[in-house]
Amino acid sequence: MKRSIIKILLFISLLVSLDAQSALADAKKLPMGFRSILLGMTVNEVKEKLSADLYFNYRGDPDVSLLPEPEQILINSTGNSYINMGYFQFYRGKLFSIILEINRDKMDYYSIYTTLTGKYGEPGSLSPGEAVWQSLSVRLSLEKPLTVKYMDEKVFKKLKERGRTRENLNNISRKDFLDQF
Repeated sequence: MKRSIIKILLFISLLVSLDAQSALADAKKLPMGFRSILLGMTVNEVKEKLSADLYFNYRGDPDVSLLPEPEQILINSTGNSYINMGYFQFYRGKLFSIILEINRDKMDYYSIYTTLTGKYGEPGSLSPGEAVWQSLSVRLSLEKPLTVKYMDEKVFKKLKERGRTRENLNNISRKDFLDQF
């Protein structure tokens, strides 16, 4: 009986600890995008924001290109000052990825890394090539040489799974073909 009570108390303390960690994570929520350009926006909303943002030289539709997937659109725009280039990828009409190539003549990896760590804590994943901060809704990564990426985590997982399914089908077809010999 005492062991059961001790197990219950340990379980409750674990839940309280997890709630405290969750509250801390909520206090330092990851941004849903860069400045006023947020994941989940429509193509027209992003075009409007890009046109008004001084960090980008967006000049309208000529910068829009279609990707091989029919449900995806990409807007790319040259940048000003600290940004060399920005890529804004959409899935089913909603922004799910922002990729910013940073001007290495004006900014360095360490400065961005220390800023992100100061705001959002230590990255959940750290390797020589990238630092990644992640929540249930967004994945923020700083990659070398100097690229910052914001990804809608749910859409990214869905597309990744779709890619795996397609790859598995291709492998099956390949095997079926080889079996013909």
